[in-house]
Amino acid sequence: MSTAFPEHLTADQAKQRLSKFGSNTLPEAKPPKLIGIFVRQFISPFIYVLFVAALVSFFLGQHINAFFIFAVLILNAVIGTIQEFSAEKAASALKEMVPSYAYVIRDNKVVKINSADLVVGDLVKLVSGDKIPADIRLCSHDDLQVDESMITGESMAVEKSLEPGCLVLEGDRQKAVNDTDDKGRDKPCFCYAGTVVMRGRGLGHVIATGENTEIGKIASDVGHEQTKPPLLLRIETFTLRITYGILLLIALIFIITLIRGDNLGSVFLLAVALAVSAIPEGLPAAITVALAIGMRRMARVKVIIRNLLAVEALGSCTYIASDKTGTLTVNEMTIKNICLTDNSRYQVSGQGLNPEGEISACEQGGKIARVELLVVAGLLANEAYLEQSPQGWSGQGDMVDVAFLLLAHKYGLDYQTTRKACPELGQIPYESENAYCASVNLYRGKNTVFVKGSVEKLLTMCAPEQAMAGVTAQANALAARGQRVLGLAYRQVDSIDGQLDQALHGLTFIGLVGMIDPLRPEVPDAIAECKQADINVAMITGDHPDTALALAREAGIADRKMLAVTGEQLAQAYRQGKSSFSLCIHGSNVFARVSPHQKKQIIDQLMHDGDFVAVTGDGVNDAPALTQAHVGIAMGLRGTDVARESADIILTDDNFASIVQGIRQGRVVYNNIRKVIFLLISTGAAEILLVLFSLLFSTPLPLFPLQLLWLNLVTNGIQDVALAFEPAEGNELRQQARPPDEAIFNPLMIERVLINALVMGTLAFSFFKWQLDAGVAEAQARNLTLLLMVLFENVHVLNSRSEHLSIFRQYFFGNKFLLFGMLAAQGIHIAAMYTPGLKDWLALSPVTLQQWTMLLLIASILIVVDEGHKLYHKRFLSASRENFL
Repeated sequence: MSTAFPEHLTADQAKQRLSKFGSNTLPEAKPPKLIGIFVRQFISPFIYVLFVAALVSFFLGQHINAFFIFAVLILNAVIGTIQEFSAEKAASALKEMVPSYAYVIRDNKVVKINSADLVVGDLVKLVSGDKIPADIRLCSHDDLQVDESMITGESMAVEKSLEPGCLVLEGDRQKAVNDTDDKGRDKPCFCYAGTVVMRGRGLGHVIATGENTEIGKIASDVGHEQTKPPLLLRIETFTLRITYGILLLIALIFIITLIRGDNLGSVFLLAVALAVSAIPEGLPAAITVALAIGMRRMARVKVIIRNLLAVEALGSCTYIASDKTGTLTVNEMTIKNICLTDNSRYQVSGQGLNPEGEISACEQGGKIARVELLVVAGLLANEAYLEQSPQGWSGQGDMVDVAFLLLAHKYGLDYQTTRKACPELGQIPYESENAYCASVNLYRGKNTVFVKGSVEKLLTMCAPEQAMAGVTAQANALAARGQRVLGLAYRQVDSIDGQLDQALHGLTFIGLVGMIDPLRPEVPDAIAECKQADINVAMITGDHPDTALALAREAGIADRKMLAVTGEQLAQAYRQGKSSFSLCIHGSNVFARVSPHQKKQIIDQLMHDGDFVAVTGDGVNDAPALTQAHVGIAMGLRGTDVARESADIILTDDNFASIVQGIRQGRVVYNNIRKVIFLLISTGAAEILLVLFSLLFSTPLPLFPLQLLWLNLVTNGIQDVALAFEPAEGNELRQQARPPDEAIFNPLMIERVLINALVMGTLAFSFFKWQLDAGVAEAQARNLTLLLMVLFENVHVLNSRSEHLSIFRQYFFGNKFLLFGMLAAQGIHIAAMYTPGLKDWLALSPVTLQQWTMLLLIASILIVVDEGHKLYHKRFLSASRENFL
């Protein structure tokens, strides 16, 4: 580009310095060593109880039991270490999917690069919403305010300025601030890596990168500890309660059996068996796997999870407050109509970033020359850049600004030549709360102020006679056709004394433009899926009400009867109190001319009214709403750094349909976690019943502690992890959203756990006692009972695949990991019957095909019972719903 910039680097110079100094990345905390991860696996109440059980077994002379429990503890630690290491790698991979970018000047052109490729000497552009990528010394700025709270602790944004005394760049050495000068870092001409631009614009040279930045020096001394997601913490709390409960039960049984005069060794053996049965040893690992799988599946549908809570929370959404531009639309602005104050109208051909097209008058005799002032105003009050490469045309900056550069090209003006011929003397950058931008340029020998923004805003700046009803009518007509409408105005001034905004009065209105940003083709179907999933979708935008309403109707967000609620109406309702404000919000799904502060008010009210809210945003002013919402969703392509930092989720394609896919996957993850918990808790409860029945009927233990551990960790431990890989059942978006405060153990799960545990425990004990009564040796009766429990697990894992769907309506091969897990569990157990040493430790012996078949038939009774319960529950719910209606 021919635009003149301050001294900066060439691409070759930058490449040399990157090779010499390395990438602009902060020092990362050293990952924990494998031995540290391994040791950490033993810090758990589950492990403590099992460890005590092993010690008790050892001192009672049950050396094989003690050895096997210790071996299982080691195996569990190895599995946990592998899982944690895999999770660390997955998290690192996800970070790389959302890189940070910076705009730099190289070879006299503005280019967008990965922030990691910044080098000392680079000239960087800063705009509101940017996270400053390195330590920078400003060479120019316009109303630049930076949030430096992460370094200074001060919450107020710092106003930047230029002053003598700021250190300068010395060659290609990294030198930010003299370490001996305590006041150096406080100089207002410096900006520091990691801080955020809250307002204004700036241009400055990089003086330190990576670990040499101020934040880099801090980061090198600070470790980062990953916190567990709330869901996992809740489950750990639940399992702790199970542990405490079983310890209490063991104590009671211990006292009862001692009073009854039982042998002390038998009492301890019973206590160990109960402890091993009750503790769901594999639960934390299986849930971690489910969350990790969910994150990867979401990444495949362009949804990057920054906060593990969002994996669970996204599936609970009842309300999505969506931005319009770029989320519901393709974010390719094209100016299609021009209306001037002399009532002349013009059409513009072409689409998107293709500069091919022309401007033609709608009326015969219309003169295209009349459009020139509007075209010039649009390209001068503008911060975008447009360039052609072998890959095609590309624009950098706000897409509205890019659309005006394309309009200039279609008119026949080269925007770079025009900018050079009309040097800029001052500017007011666009900020969403202002709804306009302005620039003062030397145009045809006179200082001319050009302003571009919302029609309503500009008319308040124009001379009274310019506030014409005709302009408003034209704007409304274009907006009703779904076009975004902007006005342009100008004023000639003798000089600019003081602030430019003081000159924004008595303007002459030039005309207005109508631009289209087409709806993404997949959005209507995504909106329909949301409605099916009992999720309300609203559009919150700063656009004209008619524009917003037309697009909302096309998308399916609004029907023909619904009207848009404006920011003015919201303000009036808010003044009247919460009840009026709530009625106003729930009366529409379209909110237009809404300020960022009002967006947060809407989110607050929805949450107060009981909705679980997801909100999308891309700008610095969206950060409060993103932080406030239950789930904040930032745009990965056009979103500002501060929006991405405030969000829980990042869309790498800025597409609303990706949110819907993320909700589907969120529900799948939560359902899979419930399936794992159901499998483990119900089988554990069945084992407890098996032990308690032996106490009640004064029989030998049906299964020894060693056999119970084998059952829980070796056979069942394969299948519970495989359940975490369950695919979507297909009806996730046809289900009602889960209440956010609903416990994992809701009435349905409790009911299913009790029924299935009772069936397994009763049948297994009845079989064991029947064998004993038939004269079968105690060891052989245990051998057959253990095989029956393994078969119960194989059958029960099929029941666990869905809470509502019959196993006969599910695709049997839908989860190959589960089929492998079932075959592996059965195969490992059968192999153990023939393995010397192992079969002796577990007291196993081979069985005949006839015995195996008989046990399989008994285990199949569990399918009949669970299928009957599903059918009853389905019919009961249907009947209840009909009676209610």
